[in-house]
Amino acid sequence: MPDRRPPLPLWAALIVAALGGLALDLSFPSAGTWPLAFVAVGMSLVTLIGRRAGAAFLVGLVFGAAFYFPHIDWAASFLGDNELAWVPWVALAGLESLFMGLGAIPIALAYHWTDRVRGGARLIAVPVLVSGLWTAREIAMGSWPYGGFAWGRIGMAMSEAPLAEAASWVGVSGLSFLCVLWAAMLVELGRFAARTRGAGPRRARALAVLPALGLIAALVLVPQFPTTPVGTIRVGAVQGNGPAAYMDDREYLDVLRAQLAATRELEGQDVDVVLWPEGGVDGDPRADERVARVLDDVVRDYDAPLLMNAASAVGDDIFNMSMLWTQDGPAQTHSKRHPVAFGEYVPDRAFFEAIVPSLIQMIGREYTPGTDSPVIDVGGVPIGLAICFDVVADGLIREGVFDGAQAYMFQTNNADFRGTDENLQQLAFARMRAIETGRSVVNLSTVGTSQVIAPDGTTIDQIGVDEAGAIVADVELREGLTAGVVSGQAIVWILLIGSPLALVGVFIARRRPRSQAAEAS
Repeated sequence: MPDRRPPLPLWAALIVAALGGLALDLSFPSAGTWPLAFVAVGMSLVTLIGRRAGAAFLVGLVFGAAFYFPHIDWAASFLGDNELAWVPWVALAGLESLFMGLGAIPIALAYHWTDRVRGGARLIAVPVLVSGLWTAREIAMGSWPYGGFAWGRIGMAMSEAPLAEAASWVGVSGLSFLCVLWAAMLVELGRFAARTRGAGPRRARALAVLPALGLIAALVLVPQFPTTPVGTIRVGAVQGNGPAAYMDDREYLDVLRAQLAATRELEGQDVDVVLWPEGGVDGDPRADERVARVLDDVVRDYDAPLLMNAASAVGDDIFNMSMLWTQDGPAQTHSKRHPVAFGEYVPDRAFFEAIVPSLIQMIGREYTPGTDSPVIDVGGVPIGLAICFDVVADGLIREGVFDGAQAYMFQTNNADFRGTDENLQQLAFARMRAIETGRSVVNLSTVGTSQVIAPDGTTIDQIGVDEAGAIVADVELREGLTAGVVSGQAIVWILLIGSPLALVGVFIARRRPRSQAAEAS
C-alpha cells in the first residue's frame, strides 16, 4: 500500500511554504537570484504532497501571500501618500494569494491520485502532470478577472538565466512549465531515494537521475532559435524624468517640458526616429493646437518622426495612445490594448464605488481598450509596440511579430512606482520578449530604467532610474518567426485545458480498478 502521509506536518509545511514564497520573490529583480525559483517551486510542491483539499488551500495561500505581498509592494505607491494607498496593494496581493491557494488544490490531488504509480513512470509522468497544473494556474491568473495579472510567472524570472533562450522555442509559458517540471522531477527523485534507501540495485537509483539531468542540460545548452538580421534603425530614445506620476503635483505640460529638455541631447545627431515614453506628453495633441505645434517643432528640429504617447479622445472614448508624429501630424496610431484595471479604468465602477467610494473616486481615468494593430511603419521599417503593462500580454507580442515587426519599442511610465522594484521587474519582462521573439527591444520609461536590448537579451545601452537623458543607438532589425512565437498559443491551450483533463483522467483510472473489484465480488 502506498504511504499517503504528508512528508511534513502541517505546521512545518506552512513555514516551508512561507519561506518558499519569499525565495520566489528573491528570484525576480531587483535581487534577481534566479536559481531560487527552482528552490521555491520545490518547497511549494513538497508542502502539498499528502494534503487534503483544505490543507492544500491553506498551504498554497501562505506560499502565495509570502510571494505576492513583497513582490508587488510597489502597488501601495500608486496613490502616493494617501491614507488608503495600501488598499490596492493588499487587495491585489490578497486576490493573487487566494488564487494560488485554490490552484494548489489540484496539485495536491494530483499527488494523491497518483500515489499508486511506481517505477520510472512516476519519475516523469507525475512531474509532467504537476507542472502542467502549476502552469495552468499561471495562465488562468494571467487572464482573469478583468484581464488577469500575469506578473510573477516562473518563466519571467529566467530573464538573466542561461536557460532563458528556451523561451524562443516554447514561449514564456512553455519555459514556466519546463522550469517547474525540473523542480518537480527533483522532488520525485528525493521521494524515490527515500523509498529505496537500503533497497534495490544502486544502478536503478542512479539511472533515475538521468531524466532530470537531461532536462536541465537541454534547457541550458539549447541555443536561441535563429532569426535573420535585415539591417538597423537609428533610434534616439529620450527619458525626461518629469513629474509623470498620477499623483504628482504638476502644472499642465510639465512632463512635456521635461521631455523637450532631455531631447536636446539629440542635437547634432542623425536619427531615424525620436522615441518618447508612455505619458511623455501630458496633453492631447489632437485636441490642443499648442501641443501639436510643439511636436511639429520636434519633428522639424531633429529631422525625424516622433513616436510619442498621450491620452487622446476619440468621440466619447479616451485612449492611451501612441502616435507617430510626422510633418503632417499623427500619421499612425496604436492604443493600449489592455488598460490596467483600477489604474487606468475602473471595471464595474458603481459596484466598487459603493464599497470604497473615496478610493474609487480618486481614479478618474477611464481608458478604452484599443483594437488597432500593435505595429507601425517608421520609414519603411515595421516596429512592434506594447504600452507599459501590455508587455506581459503574450497575444499582443505574438500579434506584433505576425504583423511583421522587425524590432520592438516598449513605451512605459514607471513614475507611479518610483523607488520600488517595479521598473526592474518590467524591464526583465522586456528582456524575455527580446529573447522569445528574436527581436531587439527599446524599453523606454519616463523615469527609468530605460534600455536598448539586443535580440539575445544583452543590454546595449541604458539610462538609470531617476535620470534625464537620451540614448542614440543603431537598433538591429530581424525577420523570421521563432518556434516560441509560432507554437506559444498552442502550448498555452494544451497546458490550460490538457492539464485539468489529464487530472480528471487520472481520477477515472484510479476509480476503475475499485469499480471492477466491486463487480467481481
